[in-house]
Amino acid sequence: MLSTPATVPLFYLDRDLDGGEHYRFAGGEVSTFCQRSPGKETPNEDSVALIPCGPATGVLAVADGLGGMRAGEQASALALRCVADAVTAVEDPSAGLRDAILNGMERANQAVSELGGAATTLAIVEVQGAVVRPYHAGDSLILVTGQRGRIKLQTVSHSPVGYAVEAGFLDPEEAMHHEQRHLISNMIGSPDMRIEIGAPVTLAPRDTLVLASDGLSDNLHIDEIVEHVRRGRLDRAGKRLIESCQRRMTHPTEGHPSKPDDLSVVLFRRIT
Repeated sequence: MLSTPATVPLFYLDRDLDGGEHYRFAGGEVSTFCQRSPGKETPNEDSVALIPCGPATGVLAVADGLGGMRAGEQASALALRCVADAVTAVEDPSAGLRDAILNGMERANQAVSELGGAATTLAIVEVQGAVVRPYHAGDSLILVTGQRGRIKLQTVSHSPVGYAVEAGFLDPEEAMHHEQRHLISNMIGSPDMRIEIGAPVTLAPRDTLVLASDGLSDNLHIDEIVEHVRRGRLDRAGKRLIESCQRRMTHPTEGHPSKPDDLSVVLFRRIT
């Protein structure tokens, strides 16, 4: 059952949910899942934000604080609050969201830099009716799939391995097991941060949008992610996806990736 739509930004910070949470959002439905890495006692360094801007307009965001660097959870939370502040200040969301998102990302980069030694990825999707547009820095995933499994949008990870796959130098299967898959080359909190803006994509009625930290894409292949989410009720599809990813993390099997990590996933579909 879908909860009443939020009218103010909704944040998931250092959360460890047993299940997902499900809302009406921007003329559609959204399911959010956040789990700490199996066996982990330190904070969940992922953060998620749902930022409503009107009946059919909103912004979805996932940030993944970099492990191994100080204050990862602070960096991801701070980045999302900067974006939310910029977005909610817009008087006309139908015309001003793009600039607000870019301003928010730039403010986030400055604020995270001032933490000293912290960094985070940031993946954002602008929703305007049936049209979505991605913005990202880092290796968190943004993907749109049709009901039959056709991929209509997939961001390229800002990493040496991600670029090698995109250029055709590295097979996606090999990339899942590459020793440098954890390295990224672009992030919030870096003086060289750059924002990649994708082309707008029009969602068909049964298309599914996925935003996720690399806890998902480091454990499930893209075709496996698509197969889980492309059909069925959104909340149930998300539950299947999370359970499959957790099994990979906790029960390594030869020939399959297994990388325990914090895991955050946001799924969105239009309501027709």
